[in-house]
Amino acid sequence: MIYLSLVFSGFIAASLFPASSELLLVALFQQGYTPWLLWLAATIGNTLGSCVNWAIGWEIGKFQHKRWFPVTPLQLETAQTHFRRYGSWSLLLAWLPVVGDPLTLVAGVLRVRFVMFLMLVATGKGLRYAVVIYMASRLLQP
Repeated sequence: MIYLSLVFSGFIAASLFPASSELLLVALFQQGYTPWLLWLAATIGNTLGSCVNWAIGWEIGKFQHKRWFPVTPLQLETAQTHFRRYGSWSLLLAWLPVVGDPLTLVAGVLRVRFVMFLMLVATGKGLRYAVVIYMASRLLQP
């Protein structure tokens, strides 16, 4: 159940809502939970949240001309231009605060192949959580 809470925390953190799964990850690590299971749970949850962003991006184009649409055409075009400049490999940075979640949304808008998206995003997020666990093991263990 603890690991499932970390999956959920990672999922929410990857959404467009402001949240942090790293705090829960470190707290659970300090309590002695198995590091590789913590890594797996956080990586799976965070990657699944990014997959939802990708799916929303895939469908969002249908609504961009509605009055309630939260992004202006100029903002959407700017995001697409930046993504095209740096390419799909920029998805390795989907773990970054502020820019990571919109990056996964734009990948859906631009129809990045899902398998490529999944591999790059999971790799970046997995590496990030590995670093968090490593740093916690060095800084928080006696």
